[in-house]
Amino acid sequence: MDESVSKPQVSYRTAGDNDEGQRLDNYLARQLKGVPRSLVYRILRRGEVRVNGGRCQPSYKLRAGDEIRLPPVRVSAEPVVIPSSNLHLVQDLRERILFEDDGILVVNKPSGLAAHGGSGIEFGLIEALRALRDDLGYLELAHRLDRDTSGCLIVAKRRSALRHLHEQFRQRQVKKRYLTLVPGSWDRKLQVVSAPLKRNELRSGERMVMVDFNNGAPSSTGFDIVEEYAGATLMAALPHTGRTHQIRVHCAYVHHPVGGDEKYGDKEFNALLRSAGFHGMFLHASRISFINPSDGELLKIEAPMSAQLEQILSYFREGQH
Repeated sequence: MDESVSKPQVSYRTAGDNDEGQRLDNYLARQLKGVPRSLVYRILRRGEVRVNGGRCQPSYKLRAGDEIRLPPVRVSAEPVVIPSSNLHLVQDLRERILFEDDGILVVNKPSGLAAHGGSGIEFGLIEALRALRDDLGYLELAHRLDRDTSGCLIVAKRRSALRHLHEQFRQRQVKKRYLTLVPGSWDRKLQVVSAPLKRNELRSGERMVMVDFNNGAPSSTGFDIVEEYAGATLMAALPHTGRTHQIRVHCAYVHHPVGGDEKYGDKEFNALLRSAGFHGMFLHASRISFINPSDGELLKIEAPMSAQLEQILSYFREGQH
């Protein structure tokens, strides 16, 4: 018998205080290490997972004391294997941790790695961290970054810390600064873009966000010029609200789309960046400040830009285009 695979059997777990408010599908993904997320959703659809004796949707939010029935599924006793297509993005995640204490850690997320799995993505940053840091029993994202956006990302190590951070986000107490390279010369008088945004989902399932003054949600982003080049500008973007794709859509709205943005960007500028060896999107969460749930002190964390971002800036500084 292969001892690397545990014998499948029905088991029961009781949700603790750290599980309070967590989605059922995310809880299962953490408990059933080594099981593909597709199988997690399959056993949920079949009603094989029960909470307090009843069937539940994947989005069900757990309460402390809930009894969860786990069906007999084969769980590998070996460490979780990171898919080879993501190895180059996650192998140095340990070195990308910018800050860590008992309640949180802040990671400098690389561009190209999704924040979490789902929607056809089997493995994201949070799954990678859970695999790399199996010494931690609880790890949950406090917020999101787009797949091609790099920079500061907060991960909670305790449920109480996650609740504290979510409240700060709701109260707009968390301050974020992004760096982005855009085409053209930015008008210095244009310091704030206020344009309501509406999120739409296409038939393909792709999300598109557009400016909609009739039905959009209020959205505002502050902008500062950091450095000017011939044909491009390095901008600091300071979102006052946290809408999906906010910075990207606001930049495109004022005709200075984010460099490398394939969804809202400028084809000619993107082609120029590719010809210079840059692949990806130039949007980097360079700084984040918030109240540390552990001690109540103000934390300001900065994430250095990748070598690729620095390289394309050197290209424009030297006027090679």
